Amino acid sequence: MRTALDLGIKGYKGYGVHLREKYNGQRVFKVIVDGGFTCPNRDGSKGYGGCTYCNVDSFTPEPSRKLPTIKEQLEEGMRRAKTSYKADKYIVYFQPNTNTYAPTHYLKMMYDEALSINTEDVVGFSVGTRPDCIDAEKVALLESYTDRFDVDLEMGMESIYDETLNQINRGCSHGEFVEAVKLLENSKLDLCVHTIFGFPWETREMMYGYIHEINRFPQIKFVKFHHLHIVEGSIMGAKYKKNPFKLFTLEEYTDLLCELIPLLRPDIVIQRLFGISDWDLLIAPNWGLNKSAIQTYIDKEIERRGVQQGSMYEAVVNNPAI
Repeated sequence: MRTALDLGIKGYKGYGVHLREKYNGQRVFKVIVDGGFTCPNRDGSKGYGGCTYCNVDSFTPEPSRKLPTIKEQLEEGMRRAKTSYKADKYIVYFQPNTNTYAPTHYLKMMYDEALSINTEDVVGFSVGTRPDCIDAEKVALLESYTDRFDVDLEMGMESIYDETLNQINRGCSHGEFVEAVKLLENSKLDLCVHTIFGFPWETREMMYGYIHEINRFPQIKFVKFHHLHIVEGSIMGAKYKKNPFKLFTLEEYTDLLCELIPLLRPDIVIQRLFGISDWDLLIAPNWGLNKSAIQTYIDKEIERRGVQQGSMYEAVVNNPAI
């Protein structure tokens, strides 16, 4: 007997279903482009070394690292998406580092170049950044593309606790995140917020607070949930090798997701439930499964438990202590 999951029905608003519904069943894929940006806590503006968990190569596809120009990166990325996944349309995705960390006129030149490639098949534009690298002028620039593309701004919240942000050398506070989110009130941009669960000094109850914080901002349309994973080339990776600390098992992380998803506002689309790096860069936790198998495990457990996104949302609104 086929289950709801077999029919593509999940207990949460997934990004794949969202894209198929939005674009009338067409297969839409993000194509990553590396614009050669850095970050203010790497170049000395706010610090050096970057966030302690971060190695940019761990989330940048190899073709983006090797191909020198934006045009080459996008053409190759679109070719691979078409050949391997039968893509119909594309979202241009500036992902590595901080993609608004430059003067606005320079950003416009770079964005215009990227969005001039294969314009008939590009439907979306996504830009990853930090809360302290966005302002009204840059919001206005991104909004100027919304007459031609669906535009989302992806911003790292990571944690809502300043103590954690300090420990991971984030270089900005949660208050700066809140101020950046307020810039997007009544904006045409869709905001995607990125979080990391599993910092070893944070309790489960502290992680519930992430969801409560996300829920209170109607301008947040998307979320990306990640578990903390340790990668080669990161400060945290060097520390972990010397003195390993507790990280989520797959079962523990899935259990946490099954508790968090019912609390999440039901209109928010979950773009990602977990993060994973290339095998050659991953130190821990190694769950022994590829990305597809991890996704299947989590989805099956969500179905088995009858988890439904937002089922506890009203209760949380009426009783924030939950």
